[in-house]
Amino acid sequence: MSWNGNDKKDPWGRNEGPPDIDEAINKLKERLNNIFGRSTGGKGSGGFSKKNVSSGFILIVLVWVGLGIYQVEQAERSVVLRLGEYVETKGPGLRWNPPVIDSWTVVDVVRVRPHRHDALMLTKDENIVDVTISVQYQITDPEKYVLDIRAPDDSLAQATESALRHVVGSSIMDDALTTGRELIAQQTKTRLQNYLDRYLTGLTVVIVNIEDSAPPDQVQAAFDDVIKAREDEVRVRNEAETYANGLVPEARGQAQRMIQDAQAYREQVIAEAQGDAARFDQLLAEYKKAPVVTRNRLYLDAVQNVMQKSTKVMIDVEGGNNILYLPLDKIVRQPESDVPISIQSPNSNSRTSIRELTDQVIEEIRKRNRQ
Repeated sequence: MSWNGNDKKDPWGRNEGPPDIDEAINKLKERLNNIFGRSTGGKGSGGFSKKNVSSGFILIVLVWVGLGIYQVEQAERSVVLRLGEYVETKGPGLRWNPPVIDSWTVVDVVRVRPHRHDALMLTKDENIVDVTISVQYQITDPEKYVLDIRAPDDSLAQATESALRHVVGSSIMDDALTTGRELIAQQTKTRLQNYLDRYLTGLTVVIVNIEDSAPPDQVQAAFDDVIKAREDEVRVRNEAETYANGLVPEARGQAQRMIQDAQAYREQVIAEAQGDAARFDQLLAEYKKAPVVTRNRLYLDAVQNVMQKSTKVMIDVEGGNNILYLPLDKIVRQPESDVPISIQSPNSNSRTSIRELTDQVIEEIRKRNRQ
């Protein structure tokens, strides 16, 4: 029993027990009636008013229209389907399509998307290489990308692996690991694009790069030795080419110099021969005028030319078989013998010049013997 004799109410006039379910339902109905315009004043005055029905309808239409408004950016395209059938592809701008009836998919056609793939490949020479490839692609046909294939990204991954296996399987291990990586990337790009066009994916491959290619870990050390040997071969070849590039111009210069020396020698010989021929012609003319004098002069000139560099002098004494021997080399070596031996050129017109020369030599020998 409560403090005021009422078992159902508290001091503030509220029921102490749980709320009545019927009372809660009645309150909910009352609120719904207030929302939809049912009058609560009398028993027979309930129902919806035309004004409230119109307002509700307009509100529903506005919400429906608002749900169909969307924005297409400059780099995007909108593929519109009406009741599941393709209608059109809309460009950038503020667009509207009726909801529920139309459905649309906005696709970015400018952004370059990356795809990275790593797999073990079998080469033509039956070796296994671990290849990591990166593919960058764009969506160029939004209609095909949205409608013609269910999972274009998965199709791209599968086509990438198929193209890479075909190209690597047609190459040897050395090309896949060293010098042929660029060619493999180019061939993979071409084959991958053919696959994507055949599958109607609406994708275009921009760049294909071979990021890494390495042999299995079990043969890594041996392959490093092979690469080092190949690098040494390239280095030696470059050094040989450098040496050849430096030697060939030098040899060409020497050959050109020898050619020029030969030409100069030929011209010199020709000039000397022409000079000798001209001198002989002049000498012939003099010989015809005075044969004896010219013959003696030629003899003396020849003897002088022969004995000019000799260190010994031999004198044929007239009237005897004795030959005087004069060691000029020893005479020249004596420091006190500073007296030069003056030998005058003999006159080819008489024999007295030879006698005078002989007398001078004999006199000089006598002076030295006296000392």
